[in-house]
Formats: sequence, structure tokens, C-alpha cells
Amino acid sequence: MPNSDQAVYVFATITPKREYIEDVGNALEELIEPTLEEPGCRVFSAFRNQADEGVFHLFEIFESEEAIQSHYAQQYTMDVFSQYEKWLAAPVSITKLSPNSGQSTEQFR
Repeated sequence: MPNSDQAVYVFATITPKREYIEDVGNALEELIEPTLEEPGCRVFSAFRNQADEGVFHLFEIFESEEAIQSHYAQQYTMDVFSQYEKWLAAPVSITKLSPNSGQSTEQFR
């Protein structure tokens, strides 16, 4: 079934250097509230990996590619991205997802 939803679904994996785990966790928590207030943001949630609590995952849904690009352009987002240069052990892994069916899409409306 073709996906008629224009939303952008993102799963990101963030792997900090061990000495910056708490810095990354705190920065992600501080991003949640302002990001959720952005026009076009449906979901912005941060998680820790159960197998390795030093690895973080973000699950994000934005109404459109324009909305997510606007998020990336916000000063608070750019500030965290600039800190990532020092804090991360590996580049952020970003996977854009498409719902498998309308039933999957409806869960996030």
C-alpha cells in the first residue's frame, strides 16, 4: 500500500563518548520541550538503549521534510549539534522510516 502520509519519521542513534553520557542525556532532555512546541512536530522522544545505557535513541515525527529542516535550523538544535562534535564517539545514525500501513500511521495522528 503506498504511503500517502507526508510525515517524516526518524529513528536516530546517538553514541556519546563515555565521559559525555550525562551531558548528552541532559541535552536531549532539554531539546524535548521546545521541539514539541515547533510547528509540524508530532513526536520527539528520547530513549536509552536497554542493552547499553550509554547509547541514546530518538524517535521523531514531523509533518513534513520542511518541518524537520526547520527543527535542524533552530538555535537550540544547532547548539546541541555543535556539542556533538566533542561529545560523540561516532556520528549520529539517522534512519528515515515510512509506515508499513495506514494502521501504523493512524497510531501517531
